[in-house]
Amino acid sequence: MDKSIQEKRLSYLLEAFKAERDEYKDISVSGDFEENRRILRSLMNVRFPIPMPKKILKIQDEYLSFRAKEKGIVRLSDIPVAKNPISIWQGDITRLCVDAIVNAANSQMLGCFVPMHGCIDNVIHSFSGVQLRAECNRKMNEMRALYGKDYEQPTGVPMLTDAYNLPSKKVVHVVGPVVRSGLTPEIEKELSDCYLNTLDLCEKNALKSVAFCCISTGVFCFPPRRAAEIAVKSVTEWIETHQGSMERVIFNVFKDEDKKYYEELIR
Repeated sequence: MDKSIQEKRLSYLLEAFKAERDEYKDISVSGDFEENRRILRSLMNVRFPIPMPKKILKIQDEYLSFRAKEKGIVRLSDIPVAKNPISIWQGDITRLCVDAIVNAANSQMLGCFVPMHGCIDNVIHSFSGVQLRAECNRKMNEMRALYGKDYEQPTGVPMLTDAYNLPSKKVVHVVGPVVRSGLTPEIEKELSDCYLNTLDLCEKNALKSVAFCCISTGVFCFPPRRAAEIAVKSVTEWIETHQGSMERVIFNVFKDEDKKYYEELIR
């Protein structure tokens, strides 16, 4: 596809997003394509879950669909099996064409509002599109109607949404434990529950392949090696008692350090 078409989409979306709020109208848009991409992502990051006209959504979807192809879609056949049905894959989780990818969310379940932040929550929402935050908001409003206006998603309780413009079919959002002053058995169990409950949810919804990110090892400060040990043990034990339920479970890592830990544990 001609790059100029994508540039036109980008220009259109920048003007549409800027027009939503008065304080955005004076944002300067340069002729630099990559810089304009960053501005659009930032505007998406800070956008509240309010309705968007169908015409704008259509252009956004075309833009993000092209971005997905541009980054390169990774299929199960591209990922070797380390120990059936488990794989280790290093890279951008938003490239994976699987039944579900796992998002390390926060308890508000609305994604990361910090412009261009490097967390996985931000990346997943950015490349899925504004529909993802809107769906998360609808689901959280349903929970608040049941449990009160101060409801926040509990640690280890996954929520399933569509993936919209991502190659995966679904996104599982789960809040991992926060480590503030050292590990405790309770915190370790909460991390294990993130994996076990996500697999239960996948089985319930006939999702046969899932890619886990390294839950809680970023700003939630869970020690990466111990997190990997808990993840592998939890998933392995679940698979042993649910034979045939999952065709593939992928541990998606970003850092070389994490890849090393998983490779040592899965042999």
